[in-house]
Amino acid sequence: MMPSAGHPTSSPPALTSTSPGMVQTGDRATGYDRPFQGAILTPSRWCAVMGVLSTLALVLATLCLQLGTQYIGLGDIFRLLSSALFEPVSDNEAFRTTGVILLQVRLPRVFLGFLVGSCLASVGVALQALLRNPLADPYVLGVSSGAALGVAIAVLFGIGTTVLALSLLPVCGFVGGLVALLVIYRMAATYDRLPVHSVLLAGVILNAIFSALIMFITSIMEPNRSFGMMAWLMGSLTAPAYTVLSALSAYLMIGLVLLFKQVRVLNILALGEEPARSLGIDTERAKRFIFLLSALMTGAVVSFSGMIGFIGMIIPHAVRLVAGADHRLLLPASALVGGMFLMVADTIARTAFVPSEVPVGVITALAGGPFFVYLLVWRKDRLA
Repeated sequence: MMPSAGHPTSSPPALTSTSPGMVQTGDRATGYDRPFQGAILTPSRWCAVMGVLSTLALVLATLCLQLGTQYIGLGDIFRLLSSALFEPVSDNEAFRTTGVILLQVRLPRVFLGFLVGSCLASVGVALQALLRNPLADPYVLGVSSGAALGVAIAVLFGIGTTVLALSLLPVCGFVGGLVALLVIYRMAATYDRLPVHSVLLAGVILNAIFSALIMFITSIMEPNRSFGMMAWLMGSLTAPAYTVLSALSAYLMIGLVLLFKQVRVLNILALGEEPARSLGIDTERAKRFIFLLSALMTGAVVSFSGMIGFIGMIIPHAVRLVAGADHRLLLPASALVGGMFLMVADTIARTAFVPSEVPVGVITALAGGPFFVYLLVWRKDRLA
């Protein structure tokens, strides 16, 4: 419960809940998405929802490990995992081949998909609360384009044998995301304040500029590198080495923990900046911190997986419709659902058109595009 967030000292104007996405004071829309919808959150309800989602995530992960060009049975999966952990791998040639496919290809790829999806969905939740707009997305910051531009420049100068090489390319993408972050902040910051509309405008401008530069670099590359670059830009997941995956996991898990610690602030910011300030929240400091954290996480994710869109928009909104807008439940639930969504999307991408593999960003766009149109039309009708 959050009595301090919902009951300020002075009596505020009566809040009248209207369409999802708005809160009204009298007849004027002032807030975002009924911020106290689902505010009565008991520990038993939280545990029940998270328990169901966690179980479903384990089931889907197991199914994703089974499916591929070579089907791996459930018994073989358990035997291979136990062999890798507790005993030497069998001398059977077929067993060793299956072990390579499972342990070196599918397992790290499935885990990477879950991690990337969780981070994109969590950042989407934070940005939607920060901007008070359910159409907000991690890529609205322009950091994804900056990270992609960093990778494009690295490939142009021959760093890595392919776009997906696990060498210096992630580092270059991360540096590109940081540069984009600094540029956006300098463009948007005014007199030590960070206006939301300035952040959005700066992100749109940088996205346009960076996208143009990426297309220019891609057009002057060698054909092989150009093809790889285009595939990476559409979003691709490849099985990373466990050392790389461990480092990325530690970095992103720290980011997720810091983001989860902001759930109370996100609940209050959903009321709007003026009510948040009246409740004792340093809104400018909170916006800077959430903006910085979201940008750093997005830049790291893009440097490894390419530009996978729509997860940061459709997953938080879909979860909000079911679980309510209390970020104590919305944020961790969206992380789990986002991870599951990308795991399944990547499995479809690598199995639906065997022996070809579709970039996973195409699958997420095909799923997210119609939902975006529906959401846009629905909001327009409701807010007319």
